[in-house]
Amino acid sequence: MPASPSTARAINDRLALELLQQEGPLTAGQLKTMTGLSRPTVADLVERLQESGLIQVVGEAGAARRGPNARLYGIVADRAHLAALDVRTESVSVVVADLLGTRLAEATLPIGGEAGTGPAVEQAANLVERTARNAGATRLHSVCIGAPGLIDPASGELRATTGLPAWHRRLVAALQERLPTGVIVENETNLAAVAEQRLGIARDRDSFAFLWLGHGVGAGIILDGRLRRGASGGAGEIGFLPVPGTAAVPSAVDCDGGFHSLAGSAAICALGERYGLRGPAAGDHAPPAAAVVAAALAADERAFLDDLAGRLALGAAAVASVLDPGCVVLGGEVGHAGGDALAARVEARLAELSPLRTEVRAGGLGGAAVLSGALLTARESAQREIFP
Repeated sequence: MPASPSTARAINDRLALELLQQEGPLTAGQLKTMTGLSRPTVADLVERLQESGLIQVVGEAGAARRGPNARLYGIVADRAHLAALDVRTESVSVVVADLLGTRLAEATLPIGGEAGTGPAVEQAANLVERTARNAGATRLHSVCIGAPGLIDPASGELRATTGLPAWHRRLVAALQERLPTGVIVENETNLAAVAEQRLGIARDRDSFAFLWLGHGVGAGIILDGRLRRGASGGAGEIGFLPVPGTAAVPSAVDCDGGFHSLAGSAAICALGERYGLRGPAAGDHAPPAAAVVAAALAADERAFLDDLAGRLALGAAAVASVLDPGCVVLGGEVGHAGGDALAARVEARLAELSPLRTEVRAGGLGGAAVLSGALLTARESAQREIFP
């Protein structure tokens, strides 16, 4: 059954808006070429989108040719403002951007455990509001929070998890009360995986496993172009994976004894000390484990790097043997610090452990991947509501 005229108009409008989002300002002629629509149809949709306040004339093209210049149309960037949050154990980072994803203001606030739940929530919520004001945003249309822990797939809420601060869960409720907008919560590793897929090292891959290597460890699973969360939202909780080389096995409430005990920040720092490698010097803000890996590369401490690669390959082999993603991305601050040198070592060791050919790449976005993924998610949420 052919689409009704109103449905066809909505489809054409969204196609044009997506092209303007991806390609930047375009002329009506360029929209005609890219969409395959007729000139009258493009003229109608341009007029319609202008009247709805979604696009505007942003310049002219064709100054070098004869005749009148063609108008360039672009999305009205300040039609909506977005906020992305990266909530860590002892800090929160905020980015406010416009509908095109242009970052307008950013801020980070350390929040120690001594602050208490109520004051910590108030500090974090105030940071979001202050950053929005600094960006010139009178209203936030969409907010996405990246947080460690499990997200309930039914309710979309952050679950209470042993070892994570109580203010994490309270912050979500506080923002929902204080901001007249929808608040999305997503696991930080999933957001980082989406960012690497869309903006980073995995843009050419439909399937890959993303290993987050930071304070803790986790995995984000992209299969056939889609993020996979699992039945309970816990797909990728690789820190609980039982692996050889640990003194015990993990439990349902404690990942000590699992892969976390080999590849978490504390474990990497302890491994570094065995090789005489130290964490960041005074005044250096690099995460401790990332600083140890960077020091090993600078000193060409191959034994440490081989040892670490062997540990990481255990987790990568488990993921590869079950999912066969074809590619594993080492993300987070540690994966970024290790770069191609560490990735090559992990790939070589993985080839010894698994018969499945698996490429290993270093993440391209490092710790910034969480905010980037949250911003992408907030923008897509806003577009679903604003675009036809």
